[in-house]
Amino acid sequence: MALVTPVRTGTTTPGLYRAYTHTQHTTQRVGPNVTDDYERWYTEATASNRMVLSLRSNIHVEIGWALDRLHRLCTNDQFILMTIPGLTDALFEWPEWYVREGHLESEKYSFFSLTAEADRKRRHAIESLFILRNSAMNEPNAHELANHWRTQPLIFSALYNLDPETDGNTEFILNTIELLQAISLRVILPHPGSTDKSPLPTLLQIAGHSPNRSLIVAALTVLGQLFTHPPNLSRLEVDSLALSASIRYLPLFMDQPLVEASLNYMYAHLSHPPMAKAFLHHPFMPSALRVLVSLLLAEQVEEAVSLDITGPVRTVPATTTIAMPDHDLSNGELEHLLPMPEPTRCYEWMKTMFVAELEGELTQVDFWNLYKDAFTPHVDRFPILVASDVIKNVNIVFPQAQAMVLPGPPQRFVVRGVSRRKETQASQRFKCQWERSQCTVPPFASAGELYDHLIQHVDAFEGTYAPCLWSTCSVPQIPKSHLRPHILTHMSSSQPPAKHPSQDDTVTLSIDTDAYPLVNPTLRPVPPPRSTLVTYRRPIVDPPPTSLTALLIVRILFHTSFVATDLAPRPDGERFGFPGVVEEDEGEAIAEDYGSEVEGERRGRRAFVGVRGMMEGIRMKDEVLASWIAEMVDAAYDGLPQS
Repeated sequence: MALVTPVRTGTTTPGLYRAYTHTQHTTQRVGPNVTDDYERWYTEATASNRMVLSLRSNIHVEIGWALDRLHRLCTNDQFILMTIPGLTDALFEWPEWYVREGHLESEKYSFFSLTAEADRKRRHAIESLFILRNSAMNEPNAHELANHWRTQPLIFSALYNLDPETDGNTEFILNTIELLQAISLRVILPHPGSTDKSPLPTLLQIAGHSPNRSLIVAALTVLGQLFTHPPNLSRLEVDSLALSASIRYLPLFMDQPLVEASLNYMYAHLSHPPMAKAFLHHPFMPSALRVLVSLLLAEQVEEAVSLDITGPVRTVPATTTIAMPDHDLSNGELEHLLPMPEPTRCYEWMKTMFVAELEGELTQVDFWNLYKDAFTPHVDRFPILVASDVIKNVNIVFPQAQAMVLPGPPQRFVVRGVSRRKETQASQRFKCQWERSQCTVPPFASAGELYDHLIQHVDAFEGTYAPCLWSTCSVPQIPKSHLRPHILTHMSSSQPPAKHPSQDDTVTLSIDTDAYPLVNPTLRPVPPPRSTLVTYRRPIVDPPPTSLTALLIVRILFHTSFVATDLAPRPDGERFGFPGVVEEDEGEAIAEDYGSEVEGERRGRRAFVGVRGMMEGIRMKDEVLASWIAEMVDAAYDGLPQS
């Protein structure tokens, strides 16, 4: 009997269906996520783990699937190799095959592509090694691989058997070296006479001659790590290819990883005292030291700091006129005023000594003292006025001036509207200094008038010869025809001295200076410098790791060069007070070694003297590091030993 499926037609609900009247919420059961992208399903800690079984299945599809999953897992810090039984051994199988026989085909036919089968196997080996390398970045995995019996033989065989010049081997060798970096502190290199395979020759060859930058960086890094392990120090060589390569790559400041790898190897190499002493004889030692110091200078981060040390100052406009003193009565003026009757003499004296000035002001006591000091010495022949009459006469000579009393306290009795007459600039510049500055003629208004007056002095001498009597001039008698042009050398120019273009329009004075211009400029207090902004540079942050490593290398070379080496007891002399019998050849060999060491120290000191100026520009934020720089600079200033 066939079942008939009801069909809905129109908008009515068929009788076979009943209307939905209640919504029932059902709880969905949460089961394990077993989708293809969920990794937990493949990391079960069982012997029958699917990934381990796939790696050993010898089926390329299954192997590729397992390696793809492991690529995702190995970058996780929670991925531990030992939690999956058999996984570590399974990952070693394909790399060991490639080191044993898989590399031969790619090296033999380097110009041709591999067969599909060989290429798949090669990819399995590289990917397996890559997973081991990434897993070793995690400390528990690195510990397990360092103690695993298959790790070190695989690395040593790979670096011994594979040709690093073949492009097909480059990726495999790079992963091998980086795996060696993770376990380098537990690796002891075989002795030179041992029959065991050693990775050292290949690593040195890569560091010294490889054109592949990634391989060079990896090789220098792992060599630096290997030689920090004390049992491996005996394998260091004075003329190491890695040392020469590090010096060669050191100036490439822009390539930070390469410079860092070079510095790390140099530090590991030179930390061994015999290697540091031998390096002082290296032909490139001075250049390497200069590059190290240049790196310190290039990587220091500084800021400009400005410090204003200006004291309290003030500025006033600069003037070309010189502050002149108050005018005093000359002998000629006094002789002219004395015979005059009073109050005419008082009027003329005021006109000579004072000038009208609206803002001018003198105390009545100073006004009277000037009059009294001028005429009291001659009072027996020429009577003088009393103080009140002198003060009253001011308003007659200077109508705008008046005597007044300013309220206090204390009260001040002043004469306002007048001030002392000043000596003009012309009177000082064009004053006759003949007769050894005893000429009584008043100052002239111009250089021409002064010259005409001096010609009269010259013509007053009888004969054709006359001496120069200007002030302290020591010119003896010369012909008058020569004396006339000579007196021009004593005269001032009619024009004021020109101001230099660099001269400022203001004058800086200390805050204690009362007035300017000063009567005597030579007594002006010393002003502070016009520019008191001190600018210097200081480091902002601590130096980067590369600079710290470079500084440590420089420090090693410094101690090797400058720490004095006392002469050891001579083989042919007494030893600690006891004579000894020493063969003659042995004594000569030790003396030769000591002479070579002293010569190395001389070369090192010369190199530090050569970079002394550069080191003075190095600034360190850390006080200890800064003291290192200061110590090396001071030692370089002492120069070479006197021997």
